[in-house]
Amino acid sequence: MNPHFTKIHKQPTIRRLPSYLYFLRELSEKGEQFVSSSYIAKKMQIEPILVRKDLESTLITGTPGVGYHISDLIKCIEDFLGWDKALNAVLVGVDHFGLSLLGHRELINFGLRIVAAFDNQPRKCRTSFLGVPIYLTACIEELLRTFSVDLAILCVPAKEAQAVTDMLVASGIKAIWNFTSENLAIPDTVITQKEDLASGLAMLSVKLTMLDERERLGTIGIGAVALENKKQKLMVSQNRITPTEH
Repeated sequence: MNPHFTKIHKQPTIRRLPSYLYFLRELSEKGEQFVSSSYIAKKMQIEPILVRKDLESTLITGTPGVGYHISDLIKCIEDFLGWDKALNAVLVGVDHFGLSLLGHRELINFGLRIVAAFDNQPRKCRTSFLGVPIYLTACIEELLRTFSVDLAILCVPAKEAQAVTDMLVASGIKAIWNFTSENLAIPDTVITQKEDLASGLAMLSVKLTMLDERERLGTIGIGAVALENKKQKLMVSQNRITPTEH
């Protein structure tokens, strides 16, 4: 058994590791050889202890006073994430979002290679986009067996998601990256990861609302202080007035 998976790692750690990897690759391209967890933490704007615990998950050990050898750390993170080998995938749903993923060149740097795409609109089929052939969705079960793929990227409308998922499962797909709003019904033998863009937007919206509220309260506070100062000055001025003698 892979020692990385003798226990289930926390999702936040897994989500942070790609950011570390991207940063480490930049350092490597600049000719840097060593890096400390505190330096990574400073650049990532997170706590150093959190970085150290995240890196410990990859089973790498640093050298006191020196840090981590960057090339070794990159390899350990890639190995932990399974990005040390290419992962072939197909994409289903060649709409605007699907096209953006097909054109996302960074994905190949993280070990993901989209080898084919499917869509239910005949006018899009038997064409290609950036070298990726596009086929009719109805041909998934027939063609998917000819590709060596384990992952399907789902970008279809929500109402079509379950039917397409059933086709993918029947074709032997092992994992589905779900970019739809649908909660898919799948067997335990298939892995799924749902990317809920609405949840991310909701979180951003709430943070903006809180920021606006803080700014509003701050403005009110400043106004209240200014008014109080004005009252104090007026009282001092009145106290200094000498009564007129008759």
